[in-house]
Amino acid sequence: MLYDLIIAGFGGQGIMTMGQMLAYAGLEEGKNVLWMPAYGPETRGGFANCTVILSDEEIASPVVSHPKSLIIMNLPSLDKFEDSLAKDGVMILNTSLVTREPKRTDIDLVKVPATDIAHELGNVKVANMVALGAYIEKTKVVKPETIINWLSYKLKDKTDLIELNKKALASGAGAVCSMR
Repeated sequence: MLYDLIIAGFGGQGIMTMGQMLAYAGLEEGKNVLWMPAYGPETRGGFANCTVILSDEEIASPVVSHPKSLIIMNLPSLDKFEDSLAKDGVMILNTSLVTREPKRTDIDLVKVPATDIAHELGNVKVANMVALGAYIEKTKVVKPETIINWLSYKLKDKTDLIELNKKALASGAGAVCSMR
């Protein structure tokens, strides 16, 4: 099993957090992992992306030119990474902020209004968790419980944020289930 993924969006959208969470969850589940961040010149509002690889085998290279999956959180990210997605690859698309359809028809497109769902939950900052929940539901790359355990550890003194993030993950997964 090898999952390679690029997560992309604006700085401040929790792009790096999603990647780190997947990497930590993969480690917890005994997988080999790689997380490689890339930032634009600005932090908030600039371009941000990260590469995540999870594998049962050793990871030979951190370079992913044609990922099997993309999580796209904004339009500039779709413009930049759409063509790189492998044929039949999975694209999680935040339709709240992406104003056009992908040009590709040879991909498995999962449309999730992540930002709108997060807004309905009361905090737009959990849009990343909505998208992550959708990705995990679609690919089964890690168990949702592993992500929740990591959240509980990371936010141990912030019970309200743990619950909000759990709801966001479940909402993203639910959006995928409703598409089936």
